[in-house]
Amino acid sequence: MAGEQHLLSTEIVNRGIESSGPDAGSLTFSVRVRRRLPDFVQSVNLKYVKLGYHYLINHGIYLATIPLLVLVFSAEVGSLSRAELWGFIWDSTARYDLATELAFLGVFVFTLSAYFMSRPRSIYLLDFACYKPSDDFKVTKEQFIELGRKSGKFNDASLEFQKKILESSGIGDETYVPRSISYPENIATMKEGRAEASMVIFGALDELFESTRIRPKDVGILVVNCSIFNPTPSLSAMIINHYKMRGNILSFNLGGMGCSAGIIALDLASDMLQSNPNNYAVVVSTEMVGYNWYPGKERSMLIPNCYFRMGCSAVLLSNRRRDYPFAKYRLEHIVRTHKGADDRSFRCIHQEEDSERFKGLKVSKDLVEIGGEALKTNITTLGPLVLPISEQLLFFSTLVWRLLFGNGAHSQPTKPYIPDYKLAFEHFCVHAASKTVLNELQRNLELSEKNLEASRSTLHRFGNTSSSSIWYELAYLEAKERVKRGDRVWQLAFGSGFKCNSVVWRSMRRIRKPSRNPWLDCLDRYPQQAI
Repeated sequence: MAGEQHLLSTEIVNRGIESSGPDAGSLTFSVRVRRRLPDFVQSVNLKYVKLGYHYLINHGIYLATIPLLVLVFSAEVGSLSRAELWGFIWDSTARYDLATELAFLGVFVFTLSAYFMSRPRSIYLLDFACYKPSDDFKVTKEQFIELGRKSGKFNDASLEFQKKILESSGIGDETYVPRSISYPENIATMKEGRAEASMVIFGALDELFESTRIRPKDVGILVVNCSIFNPTPSLSAMIINHYKMRGNILSFNLGGMGCSAGIIALDLASDMLQSNPNNYAVVVSTEMVGYNWYPGKERSMLIPNCYFRMGCSAVLLSNRRRDYPFAKYRLEHIVRTHKGADDRSFRCIHQEEDSERFKGLKVSKDLVEIGGEALKTNITTLGPLVLPISEQLLFFSTLVWRLLFGNGAHSQPTKPYIPDYKLAFEHFCVHAASKTVLNELQRNLELSEKNLEASRSTLHRFGNTSSSSIWYELAYLEAKERVKRGDRVWQLAFGSGFKCNSVVWRSMRRIRKPSRNPWLDCLDRYPQQAI
């Protein structure tokens, strides 16, 4: 237990005035002990650094050779006058006949063409849309508890537990839930799931197609991710049927992959665009709140009820060069980390039935610690791809010094140099899972309040919308008109499995305030100091 003290944090909780007993009328306090996110910046696994540098070297070989060739060529040419240069060219070509020169020219053109054709295609993000439900689905925290009470499915202890979770969750009073959670009957039905899916998915896609003026029949690739609700026919088939998309569309439906599945869907769409030129791809990310509603009494399974809210995002990608002038962002990197080989990581978020046979998501008390380990692996791999050379050299040199000279029996433990990720990115979109997770991420990565402003604001205004939350955060940055040409955006998400995924975008132009955005009616209220 002594070795785990650094993983524990304490919090003094004011429990109010005691109503009975010998201490009646006096203030009472309790000390809450919980696990904190491990200080992963103090422990870096060298193999993930090697993996990151492996990616860097694979793409950086041209950066090492081309400047050297240019330098040598410039030195040779710079020593000749113009007359000497033309004389050299004429003397060199005069000794060959026309057929030989044409053959050399053909080889040169072929080599140049093969090089450009073998390069990975640039993937552009043309636009995206985030669904905003109508005010009929908006609830305050008090209304949320009242809806649960009205359903008759929860006892007083369960309602009181959910109320305490909500009070410290970072969620505000304007989030959205389906009204069916107040029904006394079972709402985890295919009918309710399809109704909610149709509303949020078609709402986001309608806005996307309207803003981009792209016809649904022009889309060649469709990827949908929804973790819990996976009907037959699939959600991707439902979209194809609703919009009457073309028959040769490449469609995919990802299920059971948690809150980080949005980036997995992006990775899949990117791979498909690499092998299918001149195409559009649409990525839809969502989760069904009503279908995932847990009506039992198990506390670890009641937690998702308190955090998850309605939401959906739709993203339009393109690999067509002629879309370059209209693109908002260009895809730079995707780094995926999967800890499923570890049993604790695999079971930390687990769908199962409780003792009363009610189905729900069980959240382990080790979630924050396991998430920290996955995040450590992910950012260590991502670092060499995005950090400035100066940061990489300092980080790598201190790591090597620590490995070579810091393991002696009498040596003092040396603190490794912590890379400043604020030098790599201008904007951060961290999955808005909970206030506790955001606090620990901010502390460990030494991020400022402004760096996490979009994440905290999204959690407060829309709650945890699962895999679509990182797009509500980017929508917030766009509504605030903070994204400028050349800015780099880091989207970071984590979910069951356990997985942690990162995607990096580069802005192609200054993003003006869009005419349609889920934040437009409440933008002046954020950021809130109370968050």
